[in-house]
Amino acid sequence: MTRGADARTLFGLLRKGIDVRAVGAHVRKPFRFLLCGDPALVSEFRSLLLRGHGPTVPPEAAACLETLPLDAPAALTNWREVRAIVALQRPADGLDADLSRLKAPVPILALTVDADAAPGGPPALPPRGQRGEYVVTELTVESLRPRFFPHLVESAKGVEIAVGRQLPAMRESVAAKLTKDAANNALKVAVASAVVDHIPVVGLALGAVASAGDMVAITGIQVMLMLHIEAAYGRDPDLQRSWQLLPVIGGGFGWRALARELAGFVPVAGLAIKGAIAYAGTIVVGEGVAFFLEHGREMSRGQASALYERTKNDALRLGRELVTKLRR
Repeated sequence: MTRGADARTLFGLLRKGIDVRAVGAHVRKPFRFLLCGDPALVSEFRSLLLRGHGPTVPPEAAACLETLPLDAPAALTNWREVRAIVALQRPADGLDADLSRLKAPVPILALTVDADAAPGGPPALPPRGQRGEYVVTELTVESLRPRFFPHLVESAKGVEIAVGRQLPAMRESVAAKLTKDAANNALKVAVASAVVDHIPVVGLALGAVASAGDMVAITGIQVMLMLHIEAAYGRDPDLQRSWQLLPVIGGGFGWRALARELAGFVPVAGLAIKGAIAYAGTIVVGEGVAFFLEHGREMSRGQASALYERTKNDALRLGRELVTKLRR
């Protein structure tokens, strides 16, 4: 079968397994973040998150950010769609007592804006009902992106695409979360396929099916990732466009060379090699399409080279960890 026929066959299998309408449903999932604290900071933070919609902010986007009066009883709040509370303060505001009274059933991200302090925050999103302390020198996308935005996106698990669609400032962080999740799923598929290959009886019966199946599954994960990121960036899902863009994104970053390097350097174990390549390839696709949508162009040679090296190193580490676990 020719390469073109192979591509058509793979595309046909993917079309059967990908529901574009489901992507549209994710865009419409409801969520809310509650904002409280210093009124000026609340207003500035709201404006920052909504920036990028153009001259008119859609009502459904504005409705995602609701001001929470700290003197109102928490029982009056409908928590069903609330994912997190963001409490904004200056160093001397002292919101501790007010936040303690909330007894909120969602994570509370207390964000202090202090030009003289060292930026920081907890290593993980605080559990439901508990508070995490974050410090930034100013309210900008650049200062919030390292730790605060990733944790806010994590609090919105299951509605990340809707968060990106409604809050443009968080789109890059949403794309990073979607990419990491997809890469982990691709890793699981590759590992499961490699396990089948290493069990003689099962491999004889299912090996050929698994080899074809994991290609379809991993490519499907990558195409769905592109659809999800495009939806988060405000584009309507288009399977044909994503399918055409996939080889452009992957090929533009030396994906075949990366796969060859991984196969050569990962310790000799089919499971580790397959897992590392699937993981790295998905990271390349996700970060590549996010950059394209964010900047309207492909990465420069230097940027692509940096992504190539970082992804290769992460995949090598992952492969070695898999081998270590197998030996244990």
